[in-house]
Amino acid sequence: MSSLFRQYDVPDGSAQLVKRGEGMEVVRRGTKRGHSYHLLAYDQGPTRLFEPFLISMDDESETFPTFEHPGTEFIYMLEGKLEYRHGARTYLLEPGDSFTFRGDIPHGPEQLLELPIRFLTAIIYPTTNDNY
Repeated sequence: MSSLFRQYDVPDGSAQLVKRGEGMEVVRRGTKRGHSYHLLAYDQGPTRLFEPFLISMDDESETFPTFEHPGTEFIYMLEGKLEYRHGARTYLLEPGDSFTFRGDIPHGPEQLLELPIRFLTAIIYPTTNDNY
């Protein structure tokens, strides 16, 4: 009997599917230096909860922007090698590495070591009740 009514009154869920190569390209600091940012999903409500990006770097620029934003950022390296600054420290990121850090501390690429570089990043924004 339960299998008969399993699909009855199931909520829609508002899922998003972004097919390969169809992520919206966005302009952020660094875009003019051979870096591309593809937004892989977007919040559909009034409050932005998170932003996932696929970031590609194929230019050996000597100047990199630094970023500061609320929330927590997660990086997962797919390809290449880079030195990444967070505050006063730098970290070597290679394929398969993951890196999580507070976004309100200045951060960004310090040195591109092996091109091309591709990584996934997700910024998780605090909700009004969070004190991270």
